[in-house]
Amino acid sequence: MKAWIAGTGSYTPARVLTNAELERMVATSDEWIRERTGIRERRIAATGEACSDLAVLAGKRALTAAGLAATDLDMILVATCTGDYPLPATACLVQHQLGATKAAACDLSAACCGFVYALSVADAYVKNGMRHVLVIGSEVMSAITDWTDRNTCVLFGDGAGAVVVSASDGERGILSTHLRSDGALCELIMVPGGGSRNPPSEKVIAERLQYIKMKGNETFKVAVRTLEEIARATLSANGLRVEDLDLYVPHQANLRILKAVMERLGLPIEKVLLNLDRYGNTSAASIPIALDEAVREGRIKDGSLVMLGAFGAGLTWASAVIRW
Repeated sequence: MKAWIAGTGSYTPARVLTNAELERMVATSDEWIRERTGIRERRIAATGEACSDLAVLAGKRALTAAGLAATDLDMILVATCTGDYPLPATACLVQHQLGATKAAACDLSAACCGFVYALSVADAYVKNGMRHVLVIGSEVMSAITDWTDRNTCVLFGDGAGAVVVSASDGERGILSTHLRSDGALCELIMVPGGGSRNPPSEKVIAERLQYIKMKGNETFKVAVRTLEEIARATLSANGLRVEDLDLYVPHQANLRILKAVMERLGLPIEKVLLNLDRYGNTSAASIPIALDEAVREGRIKDGSLVMLGAFGAGLTWASAVIRW
């Protein structure tokens, strides 16, 4: 028994925030942003548009692609670090809005690696008897972005992507998933305020601790090393070579990071899905959005061998290899 991806879907908000607009907000330039990150624009959720709203739209599209009704679902997993509320889980709100009356629902928090972590959980549940699991990566990163910090505000965007993971007896399916973490490096990417360590307070607001903080140079070095390492481990575990891959779908964080990883792996750009120029870093949503685009553009077909790779706060890093 294997777990395979029966359908994909995505949704991004209508509002486009360009680099030119950011030039009027902080001391930066379109040229600097493109050279340092590869990003030209990103999507921003409308006022009142929350994480669950994006997730529901992406989830509906994935269900349609899979030919399933919400009542067919056994579980809903939402990977996010920007849920609607501290509690309840955003997945429960999605479950209600979809009408998935038979589904269990919970959130998974692993930042930019959240979708691959959630995919591994879905894989395990399907192999143990569940029929259909909806996995959604949904983020409203604009809600935790400090729009006065030119080092971080240029990076992030909002969006959601989803896949339906179903049982299959054939050769296609998720061949393996690989998850790693190192909490010793937690301070490289974090939101220091708003949780139980630093609860909401006037001090947190005054020091802008409710927003994401990053140590960019240190993060870059670790990201390149760990993405290469886990890609090679994933290939080795399945007796595969880089040349066997039809498509590599990485977390869309920074073009310089991805180019360095491609160079180290010897992976040609034609075999890599890149869309961060249009969406920026959408954290847990970036890989499922990219997967959905690749399917709809015909870059992923039946039989394609696809590898996912992610790196994010925690620190966490993760990968998966899938026979489509």
